[in-house]
Amino acid sequence: MASIMIHGKTAQMKRRRRWRVALALVACVLAGALWFAWDSANMQAEAQSALSVRNAVMEAAMQCAAVEGAYPASLKYLEEHYGLIVNHSDYAVTYEAFASNVPPSVVVVPR
Repeated sequence: MASIMIHGKTAQMKRRRRWRVALALVACVLAGALWFAWDSANMQAEAQSALSVRNAVMEAAMQCAAVEGAYPASLKYLEEHYGLIVNHSDYAVTYEAFASNVPPSVVVVPR
């Protein structure tokens, strides 16, 4: 009779172990899904903030062209004369002016 009880406890222990393993796997999958969602949201936020910086630079350049009749030759000019503030430690901004009557090419990349 003792051997039957041991066998019964062993089967019960195996079921518990399976449930624990299944719960651990579900927890790992959920943690991975949460990490993926968090990473995706951060990437989207970075892209949106870079777009906002680019739009601010382009708006300042268009304001300069409207006031002065020409697009500025450099980003520095916009920062000094039009109050544009760019966080250069967070964004790499490429500002290329082809001619004074052509809008500049602006590329903003998060660092």
